[in-house]
Amino acid sequence: MKILKIIFLFFIVFYFNSANALEDKLQNKITKNLRCLVCQGQSVYDSDSAFAVSLKLLVKKKIDQGLSEKEIYDFLTIKYGDWILYDPKFNKNTYLLWFLPLLIFLIGGAIVYKKLIKIKK
Repeated sequence: MKILKIIFLFFIVFYFNSANALEDKLQNKITKNLRCLVCQGQSVYDSDSAFAVSLKLLVKKKIDQGLSEKEIYDFLTIKYGDWILYDPKFNKNTYLLWFLPLLIFLIGGAIVYKKLIKIKK
């Protein structure tokens, strides 16, 4: 009977420990994708500004409330706009953001191709 109690206690401790680890992993994933609005070029995860610390606490609170990653991103996007996300959603406001690198690549490729054709002639 003692062994069953020890095994049961072990599984309870292990379950809560793994649940906390999953929450921390999710919090880190979310804060790495959030832009610190005070620091230039830093994520909330990397920053130690007052804004970043408060946002980390907010994300932890939202995870504890049971919100999913998408729901947290939606909440923060409504509050701070698309600028807070390093990886914004694909919508009508971000078409240029998503297609500009491809367009620049194609135009650059066309220029290089024309230069190579001129050199061969």
